[in-house]
Amino acid sequence: MVSKIQSAALVGVDGIPVEVEVQTSRGTPQIDLVGLPELAVRESRVRVRSAIRQSGFEFPNARVVVNLAPADLRKDGSCFDLPIALGVLSCTGSLPASLTDGWVVVGELSLGGAVRPVRAVLAFAEMAKAMGARGLLCATQNVGQARLVPGLDVRGIDSLKEAAAALEASSWHSAAHEAIVVDCSSTACWSDVLGQPVAKRAIEVAAAGGHNICMVGTPGTGKTMLARRMTTILPPMSATEALTVTKIHSVAGLLSPGSSWVAERPFRSPHHTSSAGSMVGGGSYPKPGEVSLAHRGVLFLDELPEFARSVLETLRQPLEDGVVTISRARQVVRFPSRTMLVAALNPCACGWLGSPVRFCECSSYQRQRYRARLSGPMLDRMDIQISLMPLAPDTFRVAQRGERSSEVRRRVVQAREIQAERFGQEQTNAEVPFRILRTKSPLHPEVHNTLLSAMRRLGLSPRAHDRIWRVARTIADLDESEEIGMAHIAESLNYRHFDEARVSQRVQV
Repeated sequence: MVSKIQSAALVGVDGIPVEVEVQTSRGTPQIDLVGLPELAVRESRVRVRSAIRQSGFEFPNARVVVNLAPADLRKDGSCFDLPIALGVLSCTGSLPASLTDGWVVVGELSLGGAVRPVRAVLAFAEMAKAMGARGLLCATQNVGQARLVPGLDVRGIDSLKEAAAALEASSWHSAAHEAIVVDCSSTACWSDVLGQPVAKRAIEVAAAGGHNICMVGTPGTGKTMLARRMTTILPPMSATEALTVTKIHSVAGLLSPGSSWVAERPFRSPHHTSSAGSMVGGGSYPKPGEVSLAHRGVLFLDELPEFARSVLETLRQPLEDGVVTISRARQVVRFPSRTMLVAALNPCACGWLGSPVRFCECSSYQRQRYRARLSGPMLDRMDIQISLMPLAPDTFRVAQRGERSSEVRRRVVQAREIQAERFGQEQTNAEVPFRILRTKSPLHPEVHNTLLSAMRRLGLSPRAHDRIWRVARTIADLDESEEIGMAHIAESLNYRHFDEARVSQRVQV
């Protein structure tokens, strides 16, 4: 007899249908697995046999062959334990064969028969909904996350014994379905940062338009403090964004058992010793890297020049396209990576160039070598480049705090709404194709001539031209201006620290 049960495998952040075929025949009592199973899948033979016996069922005194189709897709993970066990029980008559028809089954089994949660259940739930399945059978701890997919019957069980009852019942009691509630609360607040009005304005512009930003300043000027509070002024995630972010974190195995969704915009701050693989993702079974884990949030790179140059160069394509593409011999995997890059660095190797309290100890060669760690194309992708000045001692005497995060977020949300209305979808000025931005928001000839003159003076690239235009459009949105004016272009040009520094060096030479 052959029983067939629908399950799922993971490729990237998407679930792929896998049919689990189980056949019993005369021969030595054993379980043979075929269909490119990896180590974790092959180990299921031990777990399935023990779980069936410990649950009070009889394991067949026969040869059991399990085929995972399609056979050319590699299968990894422990999510096939439960469907294999149900297939064996169907073959022995302990479970009606028709009971699992139309259901997608995923779950890991313990030796005692308990059903344990698996990662990426949200991707499996989306797959089940897309293929028109009756529902999803999984561990109880996975139910909350799987039920984020509306219109899907999700049934959670704690043990193999409960499987038949869960599938036979017209309805199955489990945690109530809850709507996505995005909680952007944080103990940090924008008002914690003293002074730095120019930097605060630049970061508000970056948040409003989704622009990458780079901050240069001596130690203690507040670069890290500002970066860590950036998520507090970003708009709350939409339901679609929250689902995508949750799916990425679920695939990466970062959600604790019982967690439903990622409520806040992610903030990722990898160490400067991180490898290229950890940054963009990889592995024999590719998993998302830091740039994908920061999708729809903030990727903060502190001490930017300390990162290996090869690592920074791997970020260029994901930042430009909003997606990471990883090619392997058998498959091509894509991970979303639409994130805001926030970078911080010192002005020189010792960190004190331009400081009024300490002298810089670097030679001109050391300064040049330090700056050379950052390539021109990488800096070109920084829409906003600003320099932070040290705070005057009198700043700390001022008792009055600045604006709170909620006040700044209100302006950012309003600017985002203007952009959504202009482009007809949830796209920011930073990510919309430039041809559309140019059509929807053209520059007055006089304003454009000012931009072109600055290009010639600063030696800007065509990419920098486009990004200055984008930032100016965001500044105009914050001012609720329909047109980009001269003041908006001028402010955008002021956010080009590295271009100004390069011109100053040429003049000195």
